[in-house]
Amino acid sequence: MAMATLDVLILTHNEERHIARALQSVASFAQQVYIVDSGSTDRTVEIARSLGAVVLTNPFINYARQFQWGLDNAPITADWIMRLDADEVIEEPLAAEIRERLAGLPSSVTGINLKRKHIFMGRWVRHGGRYPLVLLRIWRRGMGRIEDRWMDEHIIVDRGETVTFDNPFADVNLNDLTFFTTKHNGYATREAIDALNIRYRLFAFEHTVSTRSASFQAASKRFIKEKIYNRLPFWVGPTGYFLYRYIIQRGFLDGQSGLIYHFLQGFWYRFLVAAKVVEYDRELRPLKTRKDRLHKLEELTGKKLGND
Repeated sequence: MAMATLDVLILTHNEERHIARALQSVASFAQQVYIVDSGSTDRTVEIARSLGAVVLTNPFINYARQFQWGLDNAPITADWIMRLDADEVIEEPLAAEIRERLAGLPSSVTGINLKRKHIFMGRWVRHGGRYPLVLLRIWRRGMGRIEDRWMDEHIIVDRGETVTFDNPFADVNLNDLTFFTTKHNGYATREAIDALNIRYRLFAFEHTVSTRSASFQAASKRFIKEKIYNRLPFWVGPTGYFLYRYIIQRGFLDGQSGLIYHFLQGFWYRFLVAAKVVEYDRELRPLKTRKDRLHKLEELTGKKLGND
């Protein structure tokens, strides 16, 4: 059986703490790794090149557009492509599964879902609905693209079948809680943009995740968030979600670090998103035209959102 080839695409910005670990974790099965860097000022690019990665540079707008730029511009030649974040690690059981199973997949399979486990403060968050997070991370070249969204963007395949591999990969960010909260503050702005765009139809927006184009889990979560959760009073959603995660889904079993994680990510972050939606909407609602609302949201968030 001919060996299937796979290239990896990673986005970076000041990832010198993580990039060597990520590259080493895919070395046993990746034909080539492509880095799309958005102006790192640390040793990220130097380390990546020293380990054989091809580095491209492009100004950052948001994750989706940066990743799609990488897909469109990296000279990828492999049969398959993998999306990997710089702070993620492909552990050896999954690396072995990729090496063993990739070439034997039928041509009808165009996407592969992987199970992500989250390591927070040195401990695996096993409960609260956080494992496994099933995400489409490997796809046949030419068959996949990333959704054009400001937050919660997924890789989708337009045709064919998807399968799920057994072994997980790990999300292990080595930065501190200040980094975590700062990053999630930025995420909250981006998610508020998407929520208000759904409400006011300000610019082009994709609703393309389905049980066929991505994982069942990703599709069902997207449906619940957009059709139910986002329509609740702004304080009800975060409170209910945290209690559901921490009590019903047994997040309390994750110990002290789990309490910190579930509270910050499952309540504080969701409340911050909702609060930003309220704040921005107070400015948008009195305006009468789509164009005026779009420009106001750009002013409030500091993001270039449309083509006007």
